[in-house]
Amino acid sequence: MAVDMAMPILIVDDYRTMSRIVATQLGQLGFTSIEAVEDGEAALDRLHAGPYGLVIADWNMEPMSGYALLLEVRANPAFAQTRFMMMTADSNADNVVAANAAGVNGFIVKPFATPTLKIKLEAVIGKF
Repeated sequence: MAVDMAMPILIVDDYRTMSRIVATQLGQLGFTSIEAVEDGEAALDRLHAGPYGLVIADWNMEPMSGYALLLEVRANPAFAQTRFMMMTADSNADNVVAANAAGVNGFIVKPFATPTLKIKLEAVIGKF
């Protein structure tokens, strides 16, 4: 099954520059429906407003971390099919274990180049 390049993607990062970088990379890969918000609460509002095929969230955010957002997403049956990728600058093994137990679909360690993002995305959503 082909990946829908118009699949809505939500980037969640409290650092606007990082959100812009990821959005640009996603655009370079051919994705056409990309939005960004700066915190977990705003992400939940967006998720309730419309379906997203993928959430890419930073682990370290305030006041709601990416991990807390993941827990909220996985606790809501309405978001059961939403794929979730965690970005982090810290590859702490305990965080990876916790996120995997909570239902994360993939991880990517910052900083990353577009080819790395493509590989990580293909592991989460399929080849494109």
